[in-house]
Amino acid sequence: MSASQKKIGAFIVDDEELARHVVRELIASHPEMEILAECTNGFEAVKAFTEHKPDLIFLDVQMPKLTGFDVLELIGEDVCAIFTTAYDQYAMRAFEVHAVDYLLKPIGKRRFEEALEHAKRRLGGKMPSVQKLADAARPPQQFLERVVVKDGTRVTLIPIAKLDYVEAQDDYVALASRGKKHLKQQTIASLEACLDPKCFVRIHRSCIVNLERVVRIEPYGKDSRLAILSDGARLPVSRAGYARLQALLDERK
Repeated sequence: MSASQKKIGAFIVDDEELARHVVRELIASHPEMEILAECTNGFEAVKAFTEHKPDLIFLDVQMPKLTGFDVLELIGEDVCAIFTTAYDQYAMRAFEVHAVDYLLKPIGKRRFEEALEHAKRRLGGKMPSVQKLADAARPPQQFLERVVVKDGTRVTLIPIAKLDYVEAQDDYVALASRGKKHLKQQTIASLEACLDPKCFVRIHRSCIVNLERVVRIEPYGKDSRLAILSDGARLPVSRAGYARLQALLDERK
């Protein structure tokens, strides 16, 4: 490799020391590669990404707190990822459908070389949507159990049970939970599709509410109403939203 050629900067992200060691040893035979950071969890990876901006990430799928999917969602899509996993049939299916390569543990040299060549061809190209990848990896009828939000270097995990309501704000959503609001770059429609419709209802084109938080519904002008929540929040309810809300409330009686 000539001095003018830029090295491929890589991250190794895995909570298992042995798994990191294996990948590190396999990379060692590639002078065109440079390991920028080794991370033992997703939080470290997200923080390190803002400092180093790697070209390629070897990313474990199953990690405590933040999964590999969470990490990719938080750092964005302009990075090439090779997933490493010991099982998870749904993730396998997603990787194959969206052409994101993966390595099945224990990782062999031949398979590693194939994945690396595949990743090199993908570098600089447009990566598949992380949201589509995550949606495909989720088993049918399994809804979100939490939402991850990044604010600078801070990462917040919001359990779905603690989510009070969601408001649309242009290309973002404001997630209200325990008296605080967290901004996340996502459309309200894509988030709605990931929420259990028996627990969350779209009461307005710009608002989704947790049914458990609704205390009462009050009239507000012609053909409109307000949903009053347990924390005192007042949310607009459209005519169509009222019909959906009333239907769910009737089911619970």
